[in-house]
Amino acid sequence: MSGIRSAAAPTNTVGAAAPSPERDRRRRTRRLVRNLSAYALVVPAAAFYVFFVLRPIFASAQYSFYDWNGVGPSTWVGGANYIEVFTNPKLVGAILNAFELIIYFSIIPVAIALIAANIIRAVAESRLAGVARTVLFLPQVIPLVAAGIMWSWQLSTDGVVNQFLRLIGLDAVTTAWLGDFNTALPAVGVIGAWVQVGLCLVLILAGMTKIDPSLYEAARIDGAGPVREFFAITLPGVRQEIAVCVTVTVISALAAFDIIYISTQGGPGDSTLVPGLQIFYLAFYQRDIGTASAFSIVLMALVLIVVLPLQRILRGRES
Repeated sequence: MSGIRSAAAPTNTVGAAAPSPERDRRRRTRRLVRNLSAYALVVPAAAFYVFFVLRPIFASAQYSFYDWNGVGPSTWVGGANYIEVFTNPKLVGAILNAFELIIYFSIIPVAIALIAANIIRAVAESRLAGVARTVLFLPQVIPLVAAGIMWSWQLSTDGVVNQFLRLIGLDAVTTAWLGDFNTALPAVGVIGAWVQVGLCLVLILAGMTKIDPSLYEAARIDGAGPVREFFAITLPGVRQEIAVCVTVTVISALAAFDIIYISTQGGPGDSTLVPGLQIFYLAFYQRDIGTASAFSIVLMALVLIVVLPLQRILRGRES
């Protein structure tokens, strides 16, 4: 009888499952409060970004169409400032110097970091690995101004570098590395490479930790040597990290300022002049705000033109 009574008992499942308007209203209110809370957290950072990044970019774009000394009245000149950027040999030379610095600030540090990270991974259990990581990363935490001053002393005529060369009998090679037209830019590049190696090393080492060790074991069973392992397993495994390293270091090369200003100030002559330094001179020494603004917009465009395709190529299909 109880079974019959239970089966006959009506159940109002449809009515129980039907949401009430009050419940929907409370749910929408909670969702709105969560969204507003998230936006409230984003607003300070967004306001900071708009005021200190986007606003100066738009202001520079506006100033680039005027002939203005920063104080007096401005005169509309259209695209004359941009024509000046691409036709003035001094400004074009600064851009070419920046592209040459990519070799020293990006390619060399990434290559050194790859080799060093592979060696450190091989001796990961020893104390030497920790010491090597610390020593190679140390330049990254040194202020660029301090690095520029320190290397200026070492690369001077009586600096440590020349003293070492004289000690081993290479007196003929010694020179004022930062004061010679032929060696000034490579010398600045060496400083930049020394600074960038640490960051690239840490990123690549972090990428190597996610590679499955069984892949190396399988490669050794198949008879692969260290070189084959590096190109077949390690290099593809850290592609994302290499892309980040290249992106950061290329931007550093194209936007270099601190090290060059401290070590050479663009000299001798214009041999180490780069866009960031030239923009500074145009704006604050020559009071040519229009050309300086146009050059800054061109520099920003060059960074995007170089970096975006590089990211696409280096990240491959995962981009």
